[in-house]
Amino acid sequence: MADKVSHDIVKKWLKGWSLSRQLPLPVRYKSGLKVEVGEEKQKIRYVFPELNDDCIELSKQINEPWIYLKVCASPDKVKNKVPDQWVIQPPGYMMSCFGPMKTKVTNLCKGYRVESETYNSTTVIKILTENGELASAGRVVIVDDLAVYDRIITEEKHQRKGLGTFLMQELEKVAVSKGISNNFLVATEVGRSLYQSIGWELYSPYTSIVIHKI
Repeated sequence: MADKVSHDIVKKWLKGWSLSRQLPLPVRYKSGLKVEVGEEKQKIRYVFPELNDDCIELSKQINEPWIYLKVCASPDKVKNKVPDQWVIQPPGYMMSCFGPMKTKVTNLCKGYRVESETYNSTTVIKILTENGELASAGRVVIVDDLAVYDRIITEEKHQRKGLGTFLMQELEKVAVSKGISNNFLVATEVGRSLYQSIGWELYSPYTSIVIHKI
């Protein structure tokens, strides 16, 4: 785990996240960043590289539901610093792989095929069944010297076939083709074990909080 979270890496990651989802790019908010997400249950997200006075003060100012505060800190630390109306969300994990992944899947499982498409700085890789059903998909976005991986999913009935590892391998090829070997993503608890198995390491805990109702 990183001794100190890099503001620059968090900024690049959030820019990649926004590009992947075709949202407005992040803007600076004091020592953090702000993205206008515009969804019914995620209007805005504020991201802070550390749990500091800017983050804590903002948590005291916001009373509106569905505005997310996200910070590179553990849930326990965040919970003790913000008002009780904030609800801690399932844990997230910022993860890095600064170098080649340890993937060893050479062939795609029989009965599947790969498709890809690109938009802005984003490449989408999809693994489909022979009849066109989506089995697995993910995105990689190049932001300067960082490859940001986003929206990595494998549908439940297609899991345990090596599709997730094959997908990550294909996404990595995109980054390598552009001379990028610094890889970054935010994982769920479930995804974390897959990424660790192919050489990713925990960079920082990543905690999200939101008010559900006034």
